[in-house]
Amino acid sequence: MNCIIIDDDNASRNVLTQLVKQVDYLQLRNVCSNPVEAIGILKAGNIDLVFLDVEMPEMTGMEMLKSMDMPATILTTTHKEYALDAFEHNIVDYLVKPILLPRFLKAVEKANSHTKQKAVNATIEKDYFFIKKDSVLNKVPLKDILWIEALGDYLAVHTFDKKYVVHLTLKAIEGKLHDKFVRVHRSYIVNIDNVGVVEDTTIYINNTPIPVGALYRENFVKVLNLL
Repeated sequence: MNCIIIDDDNASRNVLTQLVKQVDYLQLRNVCSNPVEAIGILKAGNIDLVFLDVEMPEMTGMEMLKSMDMPATILTTTHKEYALDAFEHNIVDYLVKPILLPRFLKAVEKANSHTKQKAVNATIEKDYFFIKKDSVLNKVPLKDILWIEALGDYLAVHTFDKKYVVHLTLKAIEGKLHDKFVRVHRSYIVNIDNVGVVEDTTIYINNTPIPVGALYRENFVKVLNLL
């Protein structure tokens, strides 16, 4: 993760620099004494994480958060009272000085997870798959998928008019699906938009019964748009 430090206090910049050096996956690209100096660096891109001081003379950290689209940001400050307002701007974490290594590592790991999740989300924005059938690649819109069924080391992807068998596991395909797809059983993922009827432990899609496992029922009920 490429990161920058923005802090008007020299001692704080030095402390953060030393903390960053102790994390293998952090690469410190710039150390800035004020937000104005950092804006050009951020607009150039390639920065994944910002350590941003709150109280600075030319522009405060809060003003910077409000004025531009920021990468993952960890606020650093000697005051706790800004925390509530800060989290309304989707910061990753809020570190109160003096910053100790264990707390720093926890915040950085949150930022790392946040960045990875964004990368995953970027890969699942497409609303279709290409699935090979009889040596031909077929474009299958996700909205046309009714349910996906585990068949040992294979999957059966059921659409309105076809069934595709793919050498893949349910766990592997889950990461490629958007939130309309819900795991309802250890062997089934369903497209919630295509569910017709829900009974106690069974749902029906195009009159086909699909079991709902006890471990998955609570989560399945949560995603239903109940009145």
